[in-house]
Amino acid sequence: MSSNALHVPVMLQRCLDMLAPALAQPGAVVVDCTLGLGGHSEALLRDFPEARLIALDRDPSALRLAGERLAPYGDRATLVHAVYDELPEVLDRLGVPRVQGILFDLGVSSMQLDEAGRGFAYAQDAPLDMRMDQTTGVSAAEVLNTYPPGDLVRILRTYGEEKFAKKIVDAVVRERAKEPFTNSARLVELIREALPQAAKRTGGNPAKRTFQALRIEVNGELAVLERAIPAAVKALAVGGRIAVLSYHSLEDRLVKQVLAAGASNTAPPGLPVVPEQYQPRLKLLTRGAELPTEEEIAENRRATPARFRGAERIREEVTP
Repeated sequence: MSSNALHVPVMLQRCLDMLAPALAQPGAVVVDCTLGLGGHSEALLRDFPEARLIALDRDPSALRLAGERLAPYGDRATLVHAVYDELPEVLDRLGVPRVQGILFDLGVSSMQLDEAGRGFAYAQDAPLDMRMDQTTGVSAAEVLNTYPPGDLVRILRTYGEEKFAKKIVDAVVRERAKEPFTNSARLVELIREALPQAAKRTGGNPAKRTFQALRIEVNGELAVLERAIPAAVKALAVGGRIAVLSYHSLEDRLVKQVLAAGASNTAPPGLPVVPEQYQPRLKLLTRGAELPTEEEIAENRRATPARFRGAERIREEVTP
């Protein structure tokens, strides 16, 4: 399986343009926090020949394939098996106190969607796994078969924004008592039967929201992201830039909150002069979330839900 053939990087040129001013200087370090199949990383190494890349991924298969793709760049690329909230520890281990660029391309990678055995895609029957790192953690099947009904309802409502969570979970609990869930096709069929007719006529595959919710739960995605974005901002040198691609409203909302907080004046109201420690640390470089162009969506349907945000570090943390 060729990583080049499988991966069309989303909003690639926009990511490169966003990071370019920070990566022009010799010796710049850029971190790809979500290496995947290495499409964004390869372009960063190609377009910024003086830059050094550190790339993280929790998926050993992705690291192997991306490693083959990036091999021509030699020691300019350092690939690390880590979840992206481990960024501070990774940089500390590598002796890199500050970086000039950080990229997040969140969500599930092309390889994980396309490999039937991973269980991410509702369109094909596969074992209900959904772990980005198959060497650790609980699978989606374990979540479905063992979680109390109340927890399952909460997960589907919170992470999938599924209005019919209770109906779906009632059906899951009935069915798992007869036989545990192992494969995705049975879950997809159950969801189709559980939903009202009107709900099945809009919004694409009716299983989409449930699969998203299970994937986020299995991989702890939002909890990881809550830690990772502030840590990434902290790792940026002054003049450094961060670019983030999100794929659903929960991710995008979290990214927006962290970047907006960093770009805000935190001084108590009424101060005639705002001391340095209360000045914004970030400057927002996008007005709201930018969307992919119609042309890109036509070429790469996986770009459709993408939301892009960027910011620049404009001052160091100052403690009072």
